[in-house]
Amino acid sequence: MSQSLRAKLGAFVLLAAAVIGLITALYAYFTPLTGVTGSLGALVAIAACIVLIILALMLAALQGRGARIALRVLILIGLAGTCFAGLLLHQWWLCVAMVLGLIGLIIDLCRPAHNIRPTHL
Repeated sequence: MSQSLRAKLGAFVLLAAAVIGLITALYAYFTPLTGVTGSLGALVAIAACIVLIILALMLAALQGRGARIALRVLILIGLAGTCFAGLLLHQWWLCVAMVLGLIGLIIDLCRPAHNIRPTHL
C-alpha cells in the first residue's frame, strides 16, 4: 500500500460509511412499509449523510493540523447525531454504517503526521 493511500485510509473508510448510510437512509425514505417512508427524520438522516460525505472529502484533502482537528470534531458530532437518528428511526443498518464511520475516524486519528517540522534551537 502506498504511503499517500495509507495516510488517507481513515478518510476513505469514513467516506464509504457515509455513502452506505446515505443509501440506507434513501431506502428508508422512499420504500413503502419501512415505517419511516416520507418522514422528516429520514430526510434529516439523508441530509446528515450528505454532509458527512462532504466532510470526509474535506478530511482527505486537508493538510493543516488545526483544521483537521476541528473537522474531526464536527465529523464525530455528525456521526453521533446520525447514529442517534438511526436508532430513533429503527434503521439499524444506518447505525452500523455510522459505527463504521467512527472506525474510519479512529484510523484517521492514528495516521502518522507527515508535516511536523523539527524545531531548531
